[in-house]
Amino acid sequence: MSPGQIGFLVLVFVATFAAAVWLLGRTVGSAANQRLKRVMGLEAGEPGRAPEQWLDRVARATKSVAKLSLPDEGYESSALRRRFLNAGVRAASAPMAYFGAKTVLALGLPMFAFVLLALGGSKLQGAGLLLILLLMATIGYYLPNYILAKAIARRQLEIFENFPDALDLMTICMEAGLGTEAAMTKVAEEMVHNSPTLSEELRLVNLELRAGSSRDRALRNLAIRTGVEEVEGFVTMIIQADRFGTSIAQSLRVHSETVRTRRRQKAEETAAKIPLKLLFPLIFCIFPALMLVIMGPAVIQMIRVVMPTMSGQG
Repeated sequence: MSPGQIGFLVLVFVATFAAAVWLLGRTVGSAANQRLKRVMGLEAGEPGRAPEQWLDRVARATKSVAKLSLPDEGYESSALRRRFLNAGVRAASAPMAYFGAKTVLALGLPMFAFVLLALGGSKLQGAGLLLILLLMATIGYYLPNYILAKAIARRQLEIFENFPDALDLMTICMEAGLGTEAAMTKVAEEMVHNSPTLSEELRLVNLELRAGSSRDRALRNLAIRTGVEEVEGFVTMIIQADRFGTSIAQSLRVHSETVRTRRRQKAEETAAKIPLKLLFPLIFCIFPALMLVIMGPAVIQMIRVVMPTMSGQG
C-alpha cells in the first residue's frame, strides 16, 4: 500500500467519523436547547412534547431497521432505560430511535466509506478493505453509546454542581416554616434559571406527590432518574429523618456542607490534573517548535561552516 493510499484512508476515516459525530451532536444539542427553552418558559406550544419531537421523527424514520437490534422484552427493567432516565430522555420512542440509529450507522458508515474509496480510486482490496469496513461498522454501532454517555455525564455534572445551592435554599425554606413538599416547590421555582435540569427533577417529585405517590417512592424515583451519588444521599437522609423523627432542616444543613466539600474537592482534583494534561501538548507540540526556533539558526550556521570544511578535506 502506497503512502498516498494510506493518507487517503486516514482522510476518509477522519471525515466519516467527524460527519457522524457532528450529525448526532447537532441532533442531541437541538433537543437539549428545546428542553431548556421549555423548562424556562421560553417556548410556547404543547408542554412536554417539543423535546421529544426529534426522537419521534428518528423513530419513525428508522422503525423498519430498528427491529433488527431492538430487544423484544425486558426494556422496562433494563439498565438502558435507567441510562435514558439519567440522560433526561423519557420519550416512549427513545429505544426505537436509539436502536434505529445504531443499526443505520452500523450499516450506513461502511457503505459510505466504501463509496468514498471507490470514488477516490483506491486499490485497497482483501483484508485491508475488510478491516476499514469493520472499523466503520464498529464506530457506527458504538457512536450512539458515546453520545448517550456524554449526555448523561453533562446532565449529572450540572446536577452535582448546583445541588449544594438547592440544599441551602431548601434549608432556609424549611427553617422559615415551610414543609418538605412546599420547600421543594420553592426550590424548583428559584432554581429554574440556575439549573433547569435540577428544577425539573424537583418538579417531577412534587407532581408524583400530588398524584398520590408516597414520599419515599417519589424521592427514590428522584435518585433513580438522576443517578448522582449526592442526590441518593439526600434521599436516604430525608427518608431516615422522617422515619426517626429527627430535624430535617438540621440534617439538610449537614448534608449541604458535605456536598459542598465534595464539590470543592472535585474542583481541586480537576485543577491538580491540569499539569499532567498539559505535559503531552508541551512535549509533542510546543517543545519541538521551541527547539526549532532556538537551535535552528545555530544548526544552519554549523552546516554552512562545517560542510565546506569537510568537503575541502575530502
